[in-house]
Amino acid sequence: MNYKKKLLQKIKSKKAVVGIIGLGYVGLPLALTFAEKGFKVIGFDIDENKIPILSKGKSYIKHIPSSRIKYQVSRNKFEATFDFSRLTFCDCILICVPTPLNDNHEPDISFVENSAKAVAEYLRPGQLVVLESSTYPGTTEEILLPLFNEKFFPLGEDREGAGTLFFLAFSPEREDPGNKKYNTSTIPKVVGGVTPNCLKVASALYNQAIKQVIPVLSCKVAESAKLLENIYRSVNIALVNELKIVFDKMGIDVWEVIEAAKTKPFGFQAFYPGPGLGGHCIPIDPFYLSWKAKEFGVETKFIELAGKINTQMPYYVVQKTIEVLNDNRRTINGAKVLILGISYKKNIDDLRESPALKLIEILQEKGAEVDYSDPYVHELPKMRKYDLKMKSIVLSPSKLPSYDIVILSTDHDIFDYKQLTANCKLIIDTRNAFELKGIKSKKIIKA
Repeated sequence: MNYKKKLLQKIKSKKAVVGIIGLGYVGLPLALTFAEKGFKVIGFDIDENKIPILSKGKSYIKHIPSSRIKYQVSRNKFEATFDFSRLTFCDCILICVPTPLNDNHEPDISFVENSAKAVAEYLRPGQLVVLESSTYPGTTEEILLPLFNEKFFPLGEDREGAGTLFFLAFSPEREDPGNKKYNTSTIPKVVGGVTPNCLKVASALYNQAIKQVIPVLSCKVAESAKLLENIYRSVNIALVNELKIVFDKMGIDVWEVIEAAKTKPFGFQAFYPGPGLGGHCIPIDPFYLSWKAKEFGVETKFIELAGKINTQMPYYVVQKTIEVLNDNRRTINGAKVLILGISYKKNIDDLRESPALKLIEILQEKGAEVDYSDPYVHELPKMRKYDLKMKSIVLSPSKLPSYDIVILSTDHDIFDYKQLTANCKLIIDTRNAFELKGIKSKKIIKA
């Protein structure tokens, strides 16, 4: 049987069933995008708590409205399950699971491995499998391919009298939660296949849902492209973070320097400092490449230095906080500290790798009494690295003066910056947010 021809026909007619493994910030919008384009989508997740929420048409991600989910559920285009045996009913399977770092800053690809084992268990001839999780070059062919080949050998080009038994590709996710300009369907999609047939089938699928598909020669190229995108940002953010420290010692405002530099109409792109890096990709991807490079006897000194600078930024913010408290005859031990904004960037509820979590941990270790306020995150869930057991407080003019110092970690637009200035004793601004709002005060210190 020519499985390629059959699957391409099903994709073209939108009769192919799409399975999405992992229903988080990447998988859920991807699932809804395919459903909205007319495909039947089955979403899989190991978190059983998510399934009844989605089945009722409700959302647990702020920037994804419940109405969007409810409509696709009502028209039977989207359903969620934790029963992975239903993978056998899917024609195309997209893996969108986390790829964190372990305590030694080495890749933890256990989620990818476990997902691949589940797929291998239920793999049937003619299926397409695509890995979307950010990872090191070689993951698709070194981990997924051998597992699938144990069941169906070999994967290869169509031969006379026989077709490729399954199709395997890599296409890096490029989600940007809260971005109002770009969404899943409008962000160009890079796709690499294990073979030309794999690339053709994977590209055909994404062409049905994504505005622009960019095929590349191999999975390794596609895997490396995602790393380059985020290493580029990591290195440049590390540069301005380091300059922030240097210029602060010189009495120079780094944000004013950046504003001046970006008036150059060529050869410069503005990046901005902060309390550290957040999100699932930028703080993690550089270490994936560094780890893999060691296998080839190569040191990535530049990339590793950038990663080190960025991971040290929460410590810099805490040190600045200690200095400001000391200047005002207070010590960090016993001080009441309020963190404003807990998500990793403004106007979203995404906590992945948020530097605010590290700020809380360091401050508590130094004896501070720490609260946080974030209108998008009402309670801190248990996470892989943190179990802080904290709830967001409601900001009020009567409560703010009770804190010795307030640290703005995430510059949500919803915050009342004038009220904060009027009622807080001291403010550490890690985002230059107050000045951007036209507010200046001696009680506001940039860090």
